[in-house]
Amino acid sequence: MQPKVVFEKVNKVFERRGADLEVLANIDLSVAPGEFVCLLGPSGCGKSTLLNISGGFEQPTSGRVLIDGEPVQGPNPRRVFVFQEYGIFPWASVWDNVALGLRHLSKDEQHTIVAQVIDLVGLTGFESTYPQELSGGMKQRVEVARALAVDPDVIFMDEPFGALDSLTRLSLRSELIRIWRKSGKTILFVTHDVDESIQLAQRIVVFSDRPGSIKEIIPVPLEHPRDLGSPEYGQIKNHLYDLLGVSHKV
Repeated sequence: MQPKVVFEKVNKVFERRGADLEVLANIDLSVAPGEFVCLLGPSGCGKSTLLNISGGFEQPTSGRVLIDGEPVQGPNPRRVFVFQEYGIFPWASVWDNVALGLRHLSKDEQHTIVAQVIDLVGLTGFESTYPQELSGGMKQRVEVARALAVDPDVIFMDEPFGALDSLTRLSLRSELIRIWRKSGKTILFVTHDVDESIQLAQRIVVFSDRPGSIKEIIPVPLEHPRDLGSPEYGQIKNHLYDLLGVSHKV
C-alpha cells in the first residue's frame, strides 16, 4: 500500500534578526492511508511548522513532503486544517459555516452533505444556531464538520482542543475517534498533551526540543475506547514521559 503522506529529510530554518533559527532537523516519516498519527513534543519544537509544511503553507528549507506520491507545492482543498482558535464565522449559522466550502455544488448536493456531517458530529438540531450561542466544544464540532464536508484526503489538526476544559476535551477526543473510524480519514494531530496522544493515536511521533527531530515513534496497540487505568496505558505513558524528560511524580 502506498503511503498517504511521506516526509523525506525535511529541514526548516527561519531567519530571525539576521540569524538562522533551525526549527526542524531531518524529519523522515511515512503515514498510511486512514492512519491517525499524533505529533507529540514540547512547545516550540516545530510540530506546527511541520504541519504547515504538510499543508503547503510553508516550504521546507530542504527535503520534501509527498502526498499520494506527489510533492506538496502549496495549499490544496483536498487537505484541510482544524486549529485551536475557532475559525467559524460569528455572523453565519452552523449550517452556513459547514456549507462554506461547498458553494460550487448545487443546493441539493450541499443540503445532503451538510446534513450528513452535522449528524456525524452530533449537531443535529443546531443547524440554525449562531456561534455565540454555542459552547466551546460545540464550536469545535462545527470546525470538524466543515472540514469533513469538503471530503478531504487528509485532516491536519493543530491542538484543536487546547483551549477547552478537561472534561470537554475528554468528550471531544471520544467523538473525534468515532468520527475518524466512521470517515476513514488520514489525520495528523499536533499536541503537547501526553494523555491526549495516547487516547487518540495509532502511532505517536515524539519530537525533541528545537530543532525538532524525531526521537522515537511509539505504536499504541490498544483498542478504542481505551482504558485509561490499564497497565498497558500506564506503560506507554511512563515511556513517553521518559522520552520527554518529565518526572512521573509530582
